[in-house]
Order: sequence, then structure tokens, then C-alpha cells
Amino acid sequence: MVVAGIDEAGRGPVVGPMVLAIVAGNEKALRALGVRDSKELSRKARERLYPLILKSAECVNYVVLEPHVIDEWAASHKLNLLEAEEAAKLMRLCDADVYYVDSPDPKPERFSELLSRMSGRRVVAMNKAERVPQVAAASIVAKVVRDRLVDMLRSEMGDFGSGYPSDSKTISALRSGKIAVECIRHSWGTLKRLKGDGQSMVQ
Repeated sequence: MVVAGIDEAGRGPVVGPMVLAIVAGNEKALRALGVRDSKELSRKARERLYPLILKSAECVNYVVLEPHVIDEWAASHKLNLLEAEEAAKLMRLCDADVYYVDSPDPKPERFSELLSRMSGRRVVAMNKAERVPQVAAASIVAKVVRDRLVDMLRSEMGDFGSGYPSDSKTISALRSGKIAVECIRHSWGTLKRLKGDGQSMVQ
């Protein structure tokens, strides 16, 4: 039986894209590599595992969702639906008998039903799904790809921190207008609060 896993990186930041990845592969082979939730690994460890996953897996793919796309869906509170649509597209690129997905919905069974209906595939959505090796591998792929994209943004605009709302360096960069508008998620409450305080240089 072919098993695939799907996970994302960068759902929460106010700056930069979100990346959704899929990995289909042998459980034992992926476990042998030492895959686990990308948040539990250092960047060095993720970068080391990334090419090993690409070599070991039967199928790997990902999609990059830019801030303006996220804004369009988040503005109408449909970010989960966007994630489901993009996951369904990835599933069509990687054939498997079952797809394990890290659920963005606090009720995983609801996300399972939605994605199964959209894709016509067997889907098991779970909270903390990274315990499934294929999902853990997908989380690593998504995180590595996103980190590299954010590095490119930093090389163009200077160090703006992690891009997360909790990062004071990111907030300072938003206030100073250091970050290009197309790289910012304007629907995020962080930006709205800064504008309300008269502290944001972003138009």
C-alpha cells in the first residue's frame, strides 16, 4: 500500500509565502532517515534530510502560496478551504492509496470529509499528524522550501527577522516600511493593529 503525507509550513507568518508539500514513500525507509516534525529539527538537520527524502520517496511535490493569494482567502475566512484545494491538487500529482494530512481544522474529521469530497481519494486528517513518517517528511520539505524563499527575500530587503507576528524585528521592519508590500499578508491582524496605531509604513 502506498501512503502519502501532506503538511504545510508558514501558515502563521505575516511576511512571506506558505508552502504545502506532499511526500509519498515507504514508512520504514523514511523512519530510517530519522524524519520527524520539522519544528523539532534544527535548520541544519532539515537541510541534511531534504535531499535524502527526495532520493528515498516515491513522489515529492509542493506548492507555494504567495501572500496575495492567502489574503484573498483569509479575508473571507476560507484559509482552510484554500489549503484543502491546494492539497487536492498535490494529491493528483502523487498517487497513493491513502493520504495522511496534518489538519488545519481543530476537528480533523471535518477536514477529512472536505478533502475526500474534493479529491475523491481516501484521506485521514489528524491533529499532530507528523507522527506519520510521510507527513513528517512533508513538513520538512515544506519548511526547507519556505526557509530558502524567505532567505531570498532577506537578501533583497535585509534582515526582517522570522516574519512571524511575535518577532520584534519583523514588527520593526513593518513599521519602517522595510518589507515590500507584495511580501506582506495584509489581511493579518498584526498589520491592521499597526495601521490602527499609526505605526505602519505599509500602504
